Amino acid sequence: MLGAMDPTVVSAAGARRFLVRRHMLAPARAQTAGLDGVRAVFDRLGSIQFDPLAVAGRNHDLVLHARVRDYDPAWTNELLYGSRELFETYNKMLSILPSSELPWHRHTWARFGRIHKDDAFVRHREAMEHVLERIRVEGPLTSLDFERKGKVSWYWGPTTEVRASLEALWEAGVVSLDRREGNRRYFDLTERVFPAELLGDERPEREQLRHKMLSRYRAHGLLGAGGESALWYGLGPASRLRPKDPPGTPTRTELREELLAKGALQPVEVEGLRGPRFVLDEEVEQFRAAADGEPLGDPSVVFLAPLDPLVWDRDLLRNLFDFDYVWEVYVPRSKRRWGYYVLPLLWGDRLVGRIEPRIDREAGTIRVLGLWWQEGFSPRREPGFVEAMRRALADYAAFSGATRIDWGGSSAARRLFGVRPKPT
Repeated sequence: MLGAMDPTVVSAAGARRFLVRRHMLAPARAQTAGLDGVRAVFDRLGSIQFDPLAVAGRNHDLVLHARVRDYDPAWTNELLYGSRELFETYNKMLSILPSSELPWHRHTWARFGRIHKDDAFVRHREAMEHVLERIRVEGPLTSLDFERKGKVSWYWGPTTEVRASLEALWEAGVVSLDRREGNRRYFDLTERVFPAELLGDERPEREQLRHKMLSRYRAHGLLGAGGESALWYGLGPASRLRPKDPPGTPTRTELREELLAKGALQPVEVEGLRGPRFVLDEEVEQFRAAADGEPLGDPSVVFLAPLDPLVWDRDLLRNLFDFDYVWEVYVPRSKRRWGYYVLPLLWGDRLVGRIEPRIDREAGTIRVLGLWWQEGFSPRREPGFVEAMRRALADYAAFSGATRIDWGGSSAARRLFGVRPKPT
C-alpha cells in the first residue's frame, strides 16, 4: 500500500541534488563551528555509526568533519561524556544518538537481556556480581581495573571473563558508558549515567521498533524497502517470521506500512530506479523542489566516511551515482580492489573518486596511500575542482592535526594538489 495519491517522481539528477543538500554537503563543512554545529547534524540525521578504527579518523568524526566547520572531535566527546546529550547504543550497528531518543531504543537492552538471561547471566553470575559491586562502590571502571584471569569464549573470540561480563551488562542496559579514553571504555551503573525521568519513560516495544525503522530513513533520506541486510540491523524479519522470532514479532513490511499509514513516511519514485523510495513527510517539499533543477552552487570536495549515512545503500550508489563502493577493511588484502580504509570523494552531486589517507599523528603527516579517479573524470579538466580539492585537504589536515601531506610515489598528485597544506 502506497497511499491514494500517486508518488512524487523526480529525475536521477534531482534525487542526487536532494540527497547532497539534505545531508548538509552543499556546501560541505558549513555548519556552525562548535557544539551547536554537531547538534545540528544530529538533529538532521538522528543517528551516526560509531567505529573505533582511527587510521583516517573515526567514522563518526569523519561524518561530522564533512559537515561542521573546523570540526574538533572534542565537541562530540563533550556532548557524549560531559553534558550527556548523546549516547551510544546499537541502532544500525553501534551508533551515537541524542540521549532524548533513549526511550525508543530500550528495546535493544531488552533484547540483549533476553539473550543473556539464561546464558551469560547464569554462566558468569559470580563475575558479574563482583563487577557490579565494585562499580557500585568505586564508580566508573574499565576492564583493566580488574584481575585479568578466566578466559571465556565470546562473540569475537576468547576474552577475559570480566570483559565478557561488562559487555553483557552493557548490552542489557545494567551498566552504561561513562566515558571513553581512546577506545578504552569506562562503565558505571545506568541509573547514575541517565536521569531518572528519562529511564522512567518506557514505550511499547512495537512503537520502539517503528521509531527505530524511521531512524534509518531519517539518517539516509531516500531508502527503499530492501537493500543489504546491514541497513535493517536489529529490525527483525523482512516480510515473514523466522523460527527464532517470538510470536507477534512485527515484520519490517508491517512497520513500514504503519509509518506510511501514520504519514511519517511518504513514497516517492526516482526515474531509472526500480521500486518506490521513501522520504520523511517533512522533506517531501524539499524532494519535489529538487526536480526543479536548482543548481547546488559552488560545489565542494568531501571525503566521505566509509559508514556515512549517504553511502549506506550500496545499490543506490551504483544505480544513482554510478559508483561501486565496498568498504574493504574486512576484505583479505589479496582480494582488495582498492585499499584497507578508502574514502569516497564527493564533488558537488557526483562521486568522482577514492582516496586512502593515513594519519601519522607523531609525524604530523597525512600519508596518502592511494588516489583513484572514476573513469572519464579528469581533475585538471574539471573547472574549480583542483582548488576545491586543495581546500578539502587543508581542512582535513587541520582536523587531523597534520601540517604535511606525503603523497608517496604519486608525483602527479603532489604537483597538482601540493604537499604542505596549512591548517585552517
